[in-house]
Amino acid sequence: MTTTVDFAEMQAFIAVVVEGSFTTAAERLNTDKARVSRIVRRMEEKLGARLLNRSTRHLSVTEVGRDYFERASSIVKAAEMAEAAVAQRAEEPKGRLKLTAGAEFGTMRVDVWIAAFLHKWPKVTIETEYTNRLVDIIHEGVDVAIRIGPLEDSELSARKLGELSYGLYAAPDYLQRAAAIRAVDDLKHHDLIMHAPRGRPGWTLVNGEKTAKVLHAPRCAFDNTVAAMNAGLSGLGIVQLPTYMAEPHVADGRLSRVLAGWARIPVPVHAVFASTRYMDPKVRDFVDLCRDGFRSDVERLG
Repeated sequence: MTTTVDFAEMQAFIAVVVEGSFTTAAERLNTDKARVSRIVRRMEEKLGARLLNRSTRHLSVTEVGRDYFERASSIVKAAEMAEAAVAQRAEEPKGRLKLTAGAEFGTMRVDVWIAAFLHKWPKVTIETEYTNRLVDIIHEGVDVAIRIGPLEDSELSARKLGELSYGLYAAPDYLQRAAAIRAVDDLKHHDLIMHAPRGRPGWTLVNGEKTAKVLHAPRCAFDNTVAAMNAGLSGLGIVQLPTYMAEPHVADGRLSRVLAGWARIPVPVHAVFASTRYMDPKVRDFVDLCRDGFRSDVERLG
């Protein structure tokens, strides 16, 4: 069967059903009642089915008409969304973009993405708040939040950028003077440096299907990953770090990986933004750039 009903006819029929009147539908469409009536009658002839029951005082939708209305509404809505998406793609990002991220991840990774974004889109300005508190992006007027860890259920939209992988590291001079480390159980004989933001140090390490808990007291406990990394670089012990943070120091010889394969499970990273029907071009393009930047980091660091 060849479809012969066009979008204008669908829109006219949808308006009649929604308004419940040819007269009101015609006003909504900025045309006259007779033309709308002719359109609907022509549709019924083409489809070979009655869509509306008419009387001098009453208008009702037939069962077939109701089914057609629901399907036609979906088609028209999809077409409108497609047109809006194309229009937005053609629009150059501009204006202020307000961002938030964790203090450490913001200064070590998001800064790089911001610089790339501003070089690409000169009409955009950026305002950031790097903080480890959970920002209410709706009430505080934030466009995008970069969040690490599982997301709470909310009415916000989110796009996963990737996952942070981790490893255990130590400075070469520490490893030279410390006991050999060949298994997780050997960690009890070593100085450990832990990131413990809530004052409860401890590691849960996984390696494939195997899991091990490391609960003995560390030599150093920090509420900041950069501080923990600096202690590791100073040769104070073994530290668990995100690979993006540690691998540059492995490359220059200041850190070495220990117990390869053992680390905490990867942690998801998301870009979170207000749930809207159409994304603002600058929000959409920034989120896309963050996702591509995250993927490049993973490929570069292996």
